[in-house]
Amino acid sequence: MQKMEIGIIVLCCVFVVVVVVILAWRVLNWVWLRPRKLEKWLRQQGLSGNSYRLLFGDLKEMSEMIKEAKSKPINLSDDIVHRVMPYILKSIHNYGKNLFIWLGPKPMVIVRDPELAREILSKNFRFPKPHGNPLSRLLATGLGTYDGEKWTKHRKIINPAFNLEKLKHMLPAFDVSCSEMMSKWEKMVSEEEGSCELDAWPYLQMLSSDVISRTAFGSSYEEGRRIFELQTEQAELTIQVLQSIYIPGWRFLPTKRNKRMKEIEKEVQASLRVIIERRVKAIKAGEASSNVDLLSILLESNFREIELHGDKNVGMSTKEVIEECKLFYFAGQETTSVLLVWTMVLLSRHLNWQKRAREEILKVFGNKKPDFDGLNHLKIVTTILYEVLRLYPPAVALTRTIDEETKLGEISFPAGVHLSLPIILIHHDHEIWGDDAKEFKPERFAEGVSKVTKGQVSFFPFGWGPRICIGQNFAMLEAKMALAMILQRFSFELSPSYAHAPYTVITLQPQYGAHFILHKV
Repeated sequence: MQKMEIGIIVLCCVFVVVVVVILAWRVLNWVWLRPRKLEKWLRQQGLSGNSYRLLFGDLKEMSEMIKEAKSKPINLSDDIVHRVMPYILKSIHNYGKNLFIWLGPKPMVIVRDPELAREILSKNFRFPKPHGNPLSRLLATGLGTYDGEKWTKHRKIINPAFNLEKLKHMLPAFDVSCSEMMSKWEKMVSEEEGSCELDAWPYLQMLSSDVISRTAFGSSYEEGRRIFELQTEQAELTIQVLQSIYIPGWRFLPTKRNKRMKEIEKEVQASLRVIIERRVKAIKAGEASSNVDLLSILLESNFREIELHGDKNVGMSTKEVIEECKLFYFAGQETTSVLLVWTMVLLSRHLNWQKRAREEILKVFGNKKPDFDGLNHLKIVTTILYEVLRLYPPAVALTRTIDEETKLGEISFPAGVHLSLPIILIHHDHEIWGDDAKEFKPERFAEGVSKVTKGQVSFFPFGWGPRICIGQNFAMLEAKMALAMILQRFSFELSPSYAHAPYTVITLQPQYGAHFILHKV
């Protein structure tokens, strides 16, 4: 009996030793052997970069440079890329165009060639989105993060919600939200006898939040305020997560940040579940046929898909619908608000273009409310918005990953490498756009995007290819509506208190707000 007990103890000890050895080997492979192997491979392919540094790679230096860049504003004439991507620019200066950087133990290759960008973005099944830190997915998953068959299913179900005819019926919601903001500004201007100073940034955030609440859920911003506040906080925490090393299993530790992110997720999920279940009940009772908001269209499309195939697995689950709603909330609000704020900044610097845009708007609409057909005929306004998107793209980069050995151009990449498409660098590239690449010249888009890009993938503020942003028409329509209503009523210039400080919180935002002096037209 004693011998049996000793034998069991020995077996347990051997088992523990084996487990420890396996775990130690995996950790060693993760933090050292695998990165060194990938580095050797990349250098053999002619790529350059820093030598791998244990665990952190380039992240420490990258974080320090970003912190330094954010510590002070820049001049209006300065290149914003130095503030937004300081480490990438330094790496390009040191190693040229063919380079890689280290995001912890993962190498990321910077891809600036439009032809390679075309291949990456057109072959979305071959170059999927990276999964990254699971905590970052608490902000939103949905269509923007899925790959393969799941992406195909969700895209098919969601597509009808962003059909142009459907968007046309949402214009009244745009009008209500814009009119409310205009009323507030007009009151401020009248109280100050014809002109006033204001920080437009929070108003534009509130506007786009209100629009997405009305058009996605049929509610107002006030009703959805808590969700927006939570998602904004979650975005800031997500940035912190993305700038730190991902250690497997770390998300389960009860750290202050982990706990807060999970609390936010739980509250947002609960709020959206109530909205969705109430809407599902209304649709099934035949009470929602007149709704034209995105949620109703999405749910009805989902029900049709399930009925057509007779299989609920073909459609989305409630949890999946919640994730799509989170994406509506966040992406819908962020994209348009940043597009509008940088448009106002640039039109304040280039008053001739502000005047031309106003003249076009007054010619098309006079003092009447903008309508769908008229908005689609605003050529000057469209060129201005395109140029703003070129100089200040909402997302400054796209990231893809390689899951198996893949050849891209002349280079063979091993599995485990990330690819970064730095949108802002490609949009500002002198070799692509000419010597005036960093200047605000909307006329370059006078004959359309394809004419100026000459067929290259050199302008992609909403992505490109099969995964192009499904909400781009929504964002552009909202931006045109808001800008038209602003220019019908006001002229504006930058306030002396304005501090130019673009920085990234998921999207490219003004760090210190956007202070303008408004004048009644």
